[in-house]
Amino acid sequence: ARTPQEQILTAAFAEILGLPNIAADDNFFDLGGHSLLATRLISRIRTALGVEIPLRAIFEAPTVTQLARRLADHAGELRPAPEPVARPQALPLSYAQERLWFLNQLEGPSATYNMAFALRLTGDLHRQTLQDALNDITARHESLRTVFRRTDGQPGQHILDPDQAQITLHIQHIDENRLREQLNRAAQYEFDLSQQVPLHARLFTISPTESVLMLIVHHIAADGWSMAPLARDLISAYTARLTDTTPDWPHLPVQYADYTLWQRDLLGDDTDPDSPFSRQYTYWAEQLAGLPEQVTIPTDRPRPTTTSNAGDTVAFSLNGGLHRSLAELARATDTTVFMVLQASMAALMTRLGAGTDIPIGSPIAGRTDENLDDLVGFFVNTLVLRTDTSDSPTFTDLLGQVRRTTLAGYTHQDVPFQYLVEKLNPHRSAAHHPLFQVMLALQNNEQADFQLPGMHVSPEPTPTGTARFDLFITVGEERGEDGAPVGINGFIEFATDLYDRMTIEVLAERWARLLRAMVDDPQLPVDQVEILAPAERRHILGAWNDTAAEVPSATLPDLFQAQTIRTPEATAVVFDGVELSYTELNIRANRLAHLLISRGAGPEHSVALVLERSVEMVVALLAVTKTGAAYLPVDPEYPADRIAHLLEDGAPALVLTTTATAGIAPTSAVILDSPDLIQELSGLPDSDPVDAERIHPLRPANPAYVIYTSGSTGQPKGVAVPHSGIVNRLAWMQSEYGIGAGDRVLQKTPFGFDVSVWEFFWPLLEGGTLVLARPGEHKDPNRLAELIQRERITIAHFVPSMLQVFLHEPAAAGCIGLRAVLCSGEALSADLRNRFTDVLDVPLHNLYGPTEASVDVTAWASRESDTGASVPIGRPVWNTRVYVLDATLQPVPPGVPGELYLAGVQLARGYLKRPGLSAERFVADPFGEPGERMYRTGDVVRWNAEGVLVYLGRADDQVKIRGFRIELGEVEAALAAHHDVAHAAVIAREEQPGDTRLVAYVVPDTATDDGALASTEQVEGWRELYDSLYDRSPAPLGEDFAGWDSSYTGEAIPLEEMQEWRSATVERIRSYAPQRVLEIGVGSGLLMAPLAQDVESYWGTDLSQAVVTRLTGQITDRGWEHVQVRCQSADDFTDLPTGYFDTIVINSVAQYFPDHHYLTSVLTQALELLTENGRIILGDIRHLG
Repeated sequence: ARTPQEQILTAAFAEILGLPNIAADDNFFDLGGHSLLATRLISRIRTALGVEIPLRAIFEAPTVTQLARRLADHAGELRPAPEPVARPQALPLSYAQERLWFLNQLEGPSATYNMAFALRLTGDLHRQTLQDALNDITARHESLRTVFRRTDGQPGQHILDPDQAQITLHIQHIDENRLREQLNRAAQYEFDLSQQVPLHARLFTISPTESVLMLIVHHIAADGWSMAPLARDLISAYTARLTDTTPDWPHLPVQYADYTLWQRDLLGDDTDPDSPFSRQYTYWAEQLAGLPEQVTIPTDRPRPTTTSNAGDTVAFSLNGGLHRSLAELARATDTTVFMVLQASMAALMTRLGAGTDIPIGSPIAGRTDENLDDLVGFFVNTLVLRTDTSDSPTFTDLLGQVRRTTLAGYTHQDVPFQYLVEKLNPHRSAAHHPLFQVMLALQNNEQADFQLPGMHVSPEPTPTGTARFDLFITVGEERGEDGAPVGINGFIEFATDLYDRMTIEVLAERWARLLRAMVDDPQLPVDQVEILAPAERRHILGAWNDTAAEVPSATLPDLFQAQTIRTPEATAVVFDGVELSYTELNIRANRLAHLLISRGAGPEHSVALVLERSVEMVVALLAVTKTGAAYLPVDPEYPADRIAHLLEDGAPALVLTTTATAGIAPTSAVILDSPDLIQELSGLPDSDPVDAERIHPLRPANPAYVIYTSGSTGQPKGVAVPHSGIVNRLAWMQSEYGIGAGDRVLQKTPFGFDVSVWEFFWPLLEGGTLVLARPGEHKDPNRLAELIQRERITIAHFVPSMLQVFLHEPAAAGCIGLRAVLCSGEALSADLRNRFTDVLDVPLHNLYGPTEASVDVTAWASRESDTGASVPIGRPVWNTRVYVLDATLQPVPPGVPGELYLAGVQLARGYLKRPGLSAERFVADPFGEPGERMYRTGDVVRWNAEGVLVYLGRADDQVKIRGFRIELGEVEAALAAHHDVAHAAVIAREEQPGDTRLVAYVVPDTATDDGALASTEQVEGWRELYDSLYDRSPAPLGEDFAGWDSSYTGEAIPLEEMQEWRSATVERIRSYAPQRVLEIGVGSGLLMAPLAQDVESYWGTDLSQAVVTRLTGQITDRGWEHVQVRCQSADDFTDLPTGYFDTIVINSVAQYFPDHHYLTSVLTQALELLTENGRIILGDIRHLG
């Protein structure tokens, strides 16, 4: 037989669940239970058994049998029940009311917190009876006849007598076709809470037997639960008044004012650390620490500085099959349907770019005692349920976390939300809700039934046209007579300041898709769920990348030479009063090309140009491409260290310069304007070079140029771009913008910046005129405007920061000959676009692309209707594909931020001599044909609904300033290299719109002592010594034994002994059969010369720039493409590939290290570069102390 306790629990379970009977082993939640019903069950147990159990106990022991066993664990002091108490003269607001009162004071009267519902009444309605019944309700519920006024500066409840709070039923006769308009207008009713009771009633009569009753209650006086008792009381009052009697209601145990005082007494003083208030607050302070300021789904429009609270709603439904599956999943994971919905919404928000720290608001009924069940009032509190979706949890894992978080929140549910906001003090903004911006509510209250006697009553939709949050998602479970799930209906209230209706409709579809995936495979990680519909995925990957176009298989010289034939006498180049026709330019380029070919320039080699902007620069560019070599631009304005790095790392076959820049270039450079060279050129052929004359045939796949971009580890990296890529880019450009003989294109971009490539070649391939700005002229907006006007420029390019400066120049408005201005290199702001259209009536085009993809890959014709803070970067150019992907390389939906990946013909080959970095950034294209690659840009973008890309920012520390890519890490590395700097941090700061500058913060190295300085000075001393030693006429590779002196006598070691020493060392290293070798301290190449010819890859480093320069030339002469040398000290491992080498040689150099700390540093870093079974060979270690 069951115990008395079990019998009482069984009755309580059945009553709360609305079932005639249940078994002792029936699961409360399997029968339709949820957190709200569990709260009511706790209240019933408190009343019937005198036991206070926590909500968690119902989840942990959800059957009568299980719960009965746990009652004894919770015997003790009961929470006191609310009861009528003496009212103080100043009656405070409840905690829940305080927030709504504050918002009402802040915003003024508004409909934001209206609860409006309309009922269509068909039949014989007694209007006076209805009005009397409404007044009966206000008399019964003090909350409906309460106004809110200040007393001594503090807000309080002022309860009016029933005769002072009479409700007037406002009657209006309207046509049916105007009903919707009138209901929408009525729902916007604005309460003056200090003067008006919070209930307003209107009756719209359509015919003698058809009318619509609209009741509007301010949320400060009622909540969702209140609707059921309000309906019951209205029916009772109306029924009684029909018979001229007063309603015979059961007595209300308490009024809302009693609850207010009971609530404050129950929680205690927030200044008492032992009070329930303080204990619960401590939980929330820890739980919400470090909460993100804004977490929402991507918006269609920028967030306004002050929300208008304008809103709309979208309805949605989940079918019975999915509902049943969700219920089964909840049962299997000991959760509830609400917890499943909340976990899925957190997962969806993460997948839509909201991040992995997801706070979602959740209303909780707040009626924790039976005495409150039949009251109309505002008891709801708001919980902030925080979900961590990082580390790719499975749905099952996520549900476990959500269960723990939700139950803990329920346990600490009494702390008012407004109090949390005040105490936690998050960043306040009139633009968004504090602590969370998305709310999810499961409407599991008793359904309000307004069936008046003699009438047929049906609900009418009554949107208020407002939104309290970015998104307020309300769902309700539908169950059959047997309690089985039959579907979920809901609606999403959304802020129209931020979202379009279509966005929210699609959101509901994505949620349903994710829920189906969740129940199909609960073990699936949330980041692997496909949230795109199949057709949508095909559209994004296919239709938006449908860029196929026919482009000739040609090289830059092919196309220039063809244009020369078409327009031989047309003006090709103009510079500072000098003009060259196409024929003249071609002849000069041909002669120089023949010279360069004779000196070793050709395909798969590069030729460095250390030149200022000039006619010679254009001739050199064309000549180098005609040889088949790639041109490597070296801007004379670069710092000396950067120039040295480019020339060392780029290892050009030749260096071209002029007398103006010869002092910067190596002494071996070819001086283009020297009299001797001019004389030599005059005797060379002026014909176009052909493959038979080149050292190798020229193909479109050969590199056309090598441009260096910023490197995150401290050194720039070279990008090799083939002819096929830049030819495609220029062919698209011609099709899009179409220049001809009448166009004059301004070339002002420094030629180390890839925009210069199209400035140089586009006009020369299409019969236009290339106009060069003088050196430095591009920096002066006044001189630039004068140049544009004087030279009748029709096409010009600006980086946005320079465009902003240019537009402030009064002379800019006179540049009326321009027919197009192209922008790229930085984000183009809407403000700058607007400023441009105010000054110039010229089309403005925004282009985007990295050096690694042939200059530009997307383009957009700017228009004033573009929304957002920046102008879109557009759609992909010909034969180019763009992907916006998440961290798992899956396409993201429109509107969702993701990283931009590029694919197609315009991709560069990779990074020069950086196989590791190339493999990291140029990865396999999972959406293309086998073997195709895609480039990871590091840029964060999103698609808009039309398939246009919008730039959002960087995913890393790279910035662009005045069009130049800058890796903050490169600047930080340079600062940190100073011996007095311990740490350095660099940020890009925009003090004024469009004026971005780098700001560095450094921590002095206070630990630097005389010993450390001495070590640094010792290494620098060795560097100077070896620079002087090797800066002389070189011996053949591997035969320079000069400088090897005895440590004991100081005299030169005999050559025979040195050769014997070298042979023994080489044989020892060969015995390990090395294939990928790094030699630290390569010197003159004594070991490298005999070893390199037998290995797959040989890298060498040395601290002497002189020796590295010499070795580079000797390596090139031997054609050893698998060998590379770098100038860096032994403890500098910058850009050396991790886990790559099977052998690292440190031979006869360790004795020159300053101390054991230096040696330890070298060995520790070297270990990181070894393969799993690799080795470090230390040889010839001597002590020189």
